[in-house]
Amino acid sequence: MAPTVLTISSRNYSSWSLRGWLLCRLAGLEVEEQMISIDDPNNRAELLLLSPSVLVPRLTHQGSSVWDTLAIAEYLNELYPEARMYPADPKARAHCRSICGEIHSGFANLRSALPMNLRTVPHKVRVFTGAKPDIARIETIWQECLAAHGGPFLFGSTPTVADAMFAPVTRRFITYDVDLSKPSRDYCRTIGEWEPMLEWIAAAQDEPEELEALEVEF
Repeated sequence: MAPTVLTISSRNYSSWSLRGWLLCRLAGLEVEEQMISIDDPNNRAELLLLSPSVLVPRLTHQGSSVWDTLAIAEYLNELYPEARMYPADPKARAHCRSICGEIHSGFANLRSALPMNLRTVPHKVRVFTGAKPDIARIETIWQECLAAHGGPFLFGSTPTVADAMFAPVTRRFITYDVDLSKPSRDYCRTIGEWEPMLEWIAAAQDEPEELEALEVEF
């Protein structure tokens, strides 16, 4: 049988690769990681936030090739319902899918203002005006979920697809020392202590490649 492969790009810079990998961990699916070089033009465009890439993340599993993080989430949820990747309650599940869609397709100003960089030393930056509404909206999403479901994850005591989708945002907020409310800070800490997240961050520290355009001082 062919191996199960998750094609990713940079562990350090690629928020989409991180999401895809976390989704596989949520499902309990063991994967071989296949890296695309940052010299690949499509991959480089994705990392520089110029355009999304259909190349990463891509899950190759039992003859299927699935790309795009939401497609991967739905595919894994169908295959492994016992993993409970979405909330059991139908209303909560609909809410979970809605906020996942929102982070998947929105917040462009936040992405460009605060690119993911797991190896950089946390430091304060001035957040440009266009990104502030994105930050405020994300805090609202988090606070509503945490208040409704009791935390520490967005939909209760165990992580869901929503946590995988918002995990890179928590790192952006930590990296650039964004001013947050206490519930949001606590949520960032929860994701930072999540075992798969710790594993990914540790691997990113050993990644040799650097993308100079994302190593500038803000």
